[in-house]
Amino acid sequence: MEHYTMNLTLKVWRQKNKKDKGGFETYSVSGISSEMSFLEMFDVLNERLVVEGKDPIAFDHDCREGICGMCSMYINGRPHGPWEGTTTCQLHMRAFKDGDTIVVEPWRANAFPVVKDLVVDRSSFDRIIQAGGYISVNTGNAVDANAIPIEKDKADTAFAAAACIGCGACVAACKNSSALLFVSAKVSHLALLPQGGPERKTRVHDMIAQMDKEGFGSCTATGACEAVCPKEISIQNIARLNAEYAHSGLTTDK
Repeated sequence: MEHYTMNLTLKVWRQKNKKDKGGFETYSVSGISSEMSFLEMFDVLNERLVVEGKDPIAFDHDCREGICGMCSMYINGRPHGPWEGTTTCQLHMRAFKDGDTIVVEPWRANAFPVVKDLVVDRSSFDRIIQAGGYISVNTGNAVDANAIPIEKDKADTAFAAAACIGCGACVAACKNSSALLFVSAKVSHLALLPQGGPERKTRVHDMIAQMDKEGFGSCTATGACEAVCPKEISIQNIARLNAEYAHSGLTTDK
């Protein structure tokens, strides 16, 4: 793979807080290695801004291994950038060419208010999980992985749903800012396993109610969420959630 350096123009959204109107500011960066990650490129820019006595660009990051879901950025109009199945922190600069202009923005959703610059408050996802995305069984010590027999197809499907990292790309891509792909992944992975049985009748109802309370929009099944998900969560989970919701309505008093 050829290594090269590039000079780039960045148009970055700057916003002091959620009350500030905000706007784009333009920066030039030079000598960027094609093997850098997108966040490393921002590190280079921020080091320069600090040296110049300017406020560095605020952005979320943690593991930088594609696991935590913190690196939430719109890059040229697409959540997490141009590569499919890739988080921003795993996006490498070889995805761009010398002389490119890159536009970087935060997630755009009422339920994800901007904290500063590219950082948004995604605690609404936490409150949805607190509403029902858990099991209350006291399991004691951890048991062997194969102690409870589970069909392989169900185990594989549950594992694929559990891969959701809660980054919010699905919300950012949806024209209605729906969080249904996220919620359906959490509901599916527990509904498919016996451990999720005790709360199964109330979980989906409670999580959907909290999602609506947080101000997320409704799903119109356009598939934009699945197309940009860095973990390639399937919208088949939304169909499963709908079935769980219907079952919940028939078997609970809520």
